[in-house]
Amino acid sequence: MKIGVLTSGGDAPGMNAAIRAVVRTGDFYGHEVYGIKDGYRGLVDNDMVLLDHKSVSGMLSRGGTFLGTTRLPEFLQLETRKKAAKNLKDRGIEALITIGGDGTYRGAMDLSQLGVKCIGLPGTIDNDIAGTDYTIGFATAVETIVDAIDKLRDTSSSHQRVSIIEVMGRRCGDLAVHAGICGGAEFIITPENPVNKETMIKTIKHYKDEGRRHAIIVVTEKIFNVHELADEISNLSGFSSRATVLGYIQRGGSPCPDDRILASRMGEYAIELINDGIYGVCVGVRDNRMVYLPFANIVNQFRPKSQLYSLVKKVS
Repeated sequence: MKIGVLTSGGDAPGMNAAIRAVVRTGDFYGHEVYGIKDGYRGLVDNDMVLLDHKSVSGMLSRGGTFLGTTRLPEFLQLETRKKAAKNLKDRGIEALITIGGDGTYRGAMDLSQLGVKCIGLPGTIDNDIAGTDYTIGFATAVETIVDAIDKLRDTSSSHQRVSIIEVMGRRCGDLAVHAGICGGAEFIITPENPVNKETMIKTIKHYKDEGRRHAIIVVTEKIFNVHELADEISNLSGFSSRATVLGYIQRGGSPCPDDRILASRMGEYAIELINDGIYGVCVGVRDNRMVYLPFANIVNQFRPKSQLYSLVKKVS
């Protein structure tokens, strides 16, 4: 068979490892794998290249995505999707593997309705995809955040300061929860775990009165203006406070071992599904087992809250 693979949406460490697994497993079974440049844009522009065993050499440890990625609002239009499907058909590509988040899945589901045989892999640092315990890139992003928290704690203690660290995640607080627990944060604020700001500042003031030298607050983006929150804490608690927005540094870097293994397992599993004639599904990992579910069961759905949330109030 001829199989296409693309990465779309925000990049995530481990995407290259997933592409590598798709190519090498496909090669093992005698398939031809075509890399599609810059996500769905490459599909529409017919920008594709044949990949082989050598093409993905050295990609296991490389961050980002060597195929490139982009967001393509025009893909919401039926005529644009029809053009993409025609390009695949004209090239004789019989199946498509897409790696990305919820928007990527939505595009693949729409292509499936046009007869394209699609399989989705969850590639996003936010860990906000239903149907899987973990997404490709999440573990690496947590390591990056924890490293930043550890460094900020040193300077916070030296200056008797409250450090606020804003992390990515949008509607899902998993990054903040995992990194906050690992980093020993006093407060972890997420959409699933809101806090009363006045109560928090009162508690921080109590910490100051007790003689503590620092406190760490980890907060998911879009909940507070963290710089204004830092000013409030400085004015009301007795501590000075600074906010650090980690931003896109969370997406970068070489994937950690867990992400390399997860991405490799998912890429291999996608080819096995194609061999078995299973399409219109997205891959996940549940209790360390590879699973798949129809796109319709996953797109626009929320993941169940992680069991780690029960730890937040007890250990922070």
